[in-house]
Amino acid sequence: MKQRINLLISFSVIALIVLMTVQCYLVKTAYEYKVAQFHTQIKNEIAQITNNYSDIDSALVAKKEALYKSLSENYIKGKNSKLDIKVGVLKNDYQSALTKEIQRKFERDLPNFKIDFAIVLNKFILYKNEKKADTIFSEKPFIQNKLYGNLASLNHAFLVRNYVGTTNGIYENEEYQLLTEDSMYVSVIDWEMIILRRMTFILILSLFSILTLITLFVIALKALIKQKKVSDVKTDFINNITHELKTPLATLGISTKILEQKNIRENEENFNAIVNTISRQNNRLQSLIDQVMANSLAENEIELQKEKIETEDFLLSIVNDFKITFPKIDLKTDFQTEKTILILDRFHLTTAFLNILENAVKYGSNTITVKTKIIENQFSISIEDDGIGIAKNKQSLLFEKFYRVEQGNLHNTKGLGLGLYYVSQIVKAHQGTINVISDLGKGTEFTILLKV
Repeated sequence: MKQRINLLISFSVIALIVLMTVQCYLVKTAYEYKVAQFHTQIKNEIAQITNNYSDIDSALVAKKEALYKSLSENYIKGKNSKLDIKVGVLKNDYQSALTKEIQRKFERDLPNFKIDFAIVLNKFILYKNEKKADTIFSEKPFIQNKLYGNLASLNHAFLVRNYVGTTNGIYENEEYQLLTEDSMYVSVIDWEMIILRRMTFILILSLFSILTLITLFVIALKALIKQKKVSDVKTDFINNITHELKTPLATLGISTKILEQKNIRENEENFNAIVNTISRQNNRLQSLIDQVMANSLAENEIELQKEKIETEDFLLSIVNDFKITFPKIDLKTDFQTEKTILILDRFHLTTAFLNILENAVKYGSNTITVKTKIIENQFSISIEDDGIGIAKNKQSLLFEKFYRVEQGNLHNTKGLGLGLYYVSQIVKAHQGTINVISDLGKGTEFTILLKV
């Protein structure tokens, strides 16, 4: 049974992990789709406002073209080197002004997004007549080749568009052609948060699904463990009640066979002895049945016959009767109260206190002390023994139905596991509380608190 439950739990955990993995994969796929959709949207919107630079400021564009022409002609004349052209292109007088102009256009035409951008120069190739071309720039896009913009890195930016420009000119009757290519990269500030906001419904639904799966798994696991525990308790109870019933039934069987003997029936003394034995065993059977039936009730189903009782005298009478039954037990009293009147059910509480005292004897006590005192307007009754004690991890189970303290896998003390459950139900029916303090080898103390 235990092996099957462990196997079932293992398969359930694997299934839960697989389902969560699939759910996470679907969320990741949806995220990637949203990212691609967002990039497409930004590209389309930016493309509509920056197909070329002429719609930003034609005068600045004219200055750029004039600069390119000047640098090219000086290079042809031999006045500039390639390094001079690079410095002249990347560090020009109108770079800052054009950057601000493009930034203002983004803010005006795309007010819902905070955009940083960079336009980097990829190619600057000069063709002179039919001679071999001079390549000034012909590289992958690097942020070091930034013409305009505020981006410090291209790592988290994406390409919006490429712009290719050609310039034809004549210098000293020689034709030349300039080919340039630049790329615009943009980075939307907090673009991850924008996408997450767009995915809010999907994320909430996914999180709810995963939490639901985990919750259902935990509930099912708890129900399974509880069912196993109930099954174990049921089996244990059946074994215990069977053991308890065997003795009186066996005695009744033997007594019945003895009564069949003629010489026994003719001997009045022996006959009466056998009849008394049958009567006692019958009473024991009836007591076992009554105990099971009584302990099947919850505290709100117990019918109490309450009356005013002087509690100290009531407890003293229980102690005196117990001393007669167990004369070898040193039973002491330490009453710190006098003539306390409480409204109690005499019969049920007597049975409850006797159950605690008998348990103390069963589990090795030689000395038992019954104490009373008032604690915060509550009448406290403590029953302290010097028995074998109870392990900390077992104490929370003491008042459960059919539970009995084990030693290893054995129950060395006979009983049905109903005594302390009955005590707990009776105390609750009186709107009281019961708790236990114990250590292995150091005895046990039960404390019952009743309203004054």
